Amino acid sequence: MLEEESGMSMIEFKDVEKYYGDFHALKDINLDVETGETVVLIGPSGSGKSTLIRSVNGLETIQKGQLIVNGQDLADPKTNLNRIRKDVGMVFQHFNLYANKTVLENIMLAPRLVLHRDEAENKKVAMGLLERVNLVDQANKYPSTLSGGQQQRIAIARSLAMKPKALLFDEPTSALDPEMVNDVLKFMREIAQDSSMTMLVVTHEMGFAKQVADRVIFMADGQILEDSPTKEFFEQPSEPRARKFLSQIVH
Repeated sequence: MLEEESGMSMIEFKDVEKYYGDFHALKDINLDVETGETVVLIGPSGSGKSTLIRSVNGLETIQKGQLIVNGQDLADPKTNLNRIRKDVGMVFQHFNLYANKTVLENIMLAPRLVLHRDEAENKKVAMGLLERVNLVDQANKYPSTLSGGQQQRIAIARSLAMKPKALLFDEPTSALDPEMVNDVLKFMREIAQDSSMTMLVVTHEMGFAKQVADRVIFMADGQILEDSPTKEFFEQPSEPRARKFLSQIVH
């Protein structure tokens, strides 16, 4: 969660526009995420949430405006995207683990190739992360032998192994069976308590948003319609479409 004294931007969208052909996917996006802040994006399917979050580490390119991540402008052709991705981890819906590598090898691979981390230190970091997710006993197994919830926790641990400054989550629990969701959310809550970690999360898990988000962003039709402190958003959203959305999913 955000500490009040942080005050420095990790992610800045300035008048950002994104098109897929004639389809206007992101419309005049202005958003500032401070270092250490946890921001949750919600909204109906097709509202632009995933496009927005994928643009933060260059998986989607923007056509107009500025997108500044950790002081680097992604719209500048001279910006090194690989350097950005060292500092900004991404967790997807469908894990994206390497099927032919063990759990431990999955976690150790990127730090070895990208950071050139000493092998003994790399293994120590990886095993420490497996301990955090209570999966040390799965270290030498292959992803296909694990449940979806276990695989997603491994995917998060893999991102953390790079020691990023920010983590992006694109609906990390949407592909999981309901009984597997809580373990993943528990781990995400623990990460959010680290005041130095910036988190941008697309999710439909409103309980998680209420507990850990500093702010909630509501999107529809490629636009940010509401950007409010969490308590204010859930108690009295100002945008009619946000009120309707909450009435449909919050019981």
